[in-house]
Amino acid sequence: MNVIIVGAGIMGTTFAVLAKELAPELDITILERMERPGASNSWVFNNAGTGHEANCELNYTPVDEEVISVEKALKIHAQFNVAKQFWAYLIKKGAIKDPKTFLNQTRHCTIVAEPAIEELRLRYREMSAHHFFEHMRFSEDFDEIESWIPYLMEARPRHEKMAATVIETGTDLNFGTLTEQMVAYAVNDLGVRIEYGTQVKRVHRSPSGSWLVETETKGKAVRHKADVLFVGAGGGAFPILKKSHLPFRHRFTGFPVGGRFLQAPISEEQANRYRAKTYGRAKVGAPPMSVPHLDLRVADGQHYLLFGPFASFKPVLEKGRGFLDYLRSMRLHDIPGLLSVAIEHFALVKYLVSETFKGEKSMLAELDSFAPGMSKKFDWKPVEAGQRVQIIKDGDLQMGTEILVSKEKTYGTLLGASPGASVSPEVMLRCLEQMLPSIFRKESAREKMKEIFPEDNLETLINEPDRYREIRDVVNERLGIIRPESE
Repeated sequence: MNVIIVGAGIMGTTFAVLAKELAPELDITILERMERPGASNSWVFNNAGTGHEANCELNYTPVDEEVISVEKALKIHAQFNVAKQFWAYLIKKGAIKDPKTFLNQTRHCTIVAEPAIEELRLRYREMSAHHFFEHMRFSEDFDEIESWIPYLMEARPRHEKMAATVIETGTDLNFGTLTEQMVAYAVNDLGVRIEYGTQVKRVHRSPSGSWLVETETKGKAVRHKADVLFVGAGGGAFPILKKSHLPFRHRFTGFPVGGRFLQAPISEEQANRYRAKTYGRAKVGAPPMSVPHLDLRVADGQHYLLFGPFASFKPVLEKGRGFLDYLRSMRLHDIPGLLSVAIEHFALVKYLVSETFKGEKSMLAELDSFAPGMSKKFDWKPVEAGQRVQIIKDGDLQMGTEILVSKEKTYGTLLGASPGASVSPEVMLRCLEQMLPSIFRKESAREKMKEIFPEDNLETLINEPDRYREIRDVVNERLGIIRPESE
């Protein structure tokens, strides 16, 4: 069977590796518009790099009249546990030589000021009662919080009331490096082909039922043929879907959201002092991807602090592509959905536009509001993040991700963003189950599944503490994630 994957980012690459591991007989080709893998949203500074497992993100535990909902947090944490099983398998296979090339252990913290202290306390009580978050700690003590996240506290007045939670086993992930290593493994060991500099212009079904993929490769028109087509091209998935003639294409429109960060290089000594990702509360009307956070990042052995993100309304599908590409992807039936979002979510649109014109001085002032004195402590500069394209489905704006698979199971795509890369192995596994169900009926694939994913059932991980702890401890050891003895 001939399988074509559009996009050599974290999603497309994970799909390719999983598919070949489970069914080595598949003939797989990846088409990538860039000149190297993982160079778009998967690249290290195009995303926050947080190993999203709901340790510190308040938007994953919404509050309704003092009732904390943890269902979304539990699912995301379970998905991340499945992701860690996949990465641990790649280390065991030798596809990844050293986990520190893409993963660094960092504290995951949440900090709030006085108006939200009780809410954070309720969140802590609810979450720490579950085995996923049994090692979470809560504090209102200034000195203890400062020991966790010194850069947020050292210049803050001691009379200012704050509360924080911490989990010591969080992670900072370099998805660009991870993608590069997976591509090398896929090409050299699994026999996957990859063609760079290839822009997909159009896809359509042939009379025989196969997919014809029209591309432009280094200025030349090239046609590819596929029995199964998976499009994992980030925002670029929307125009391809629009041209596919699939019946559900009318239901979806892309809503672009850009972003920037403040970035500062720091020394290894400074990094060891602040080894954390600290999340606060999003502004009213701000999208979930705009929750302020101060992160330690590690890239190519260099340490950085990253603060943001600062959202923007930038009508492009992907970083490096122009407005005309977005305009050409639009159809008349998309206009009512966009107008509906503009009216229903006017506060959000207004916020995005205002953020777009925020200058460096205002960005630094926001940094100082989050972490007093930080703007002068390091040499900060604004950097542009990757481009996210959120889903408008049937006229409603959605902030999650959605797998779409055609009725014939020959076309699949992933739309949306958060939590994205962190849960890519679990999401791509579910996509494979929908698109290529026949391979899971083979005994060899079932045996390989157990080798890669000792436990991929989310409900089992959520509801069976001993099974979860067994899996967690094994994969954490292989990934170099160590729980402090003091916990």
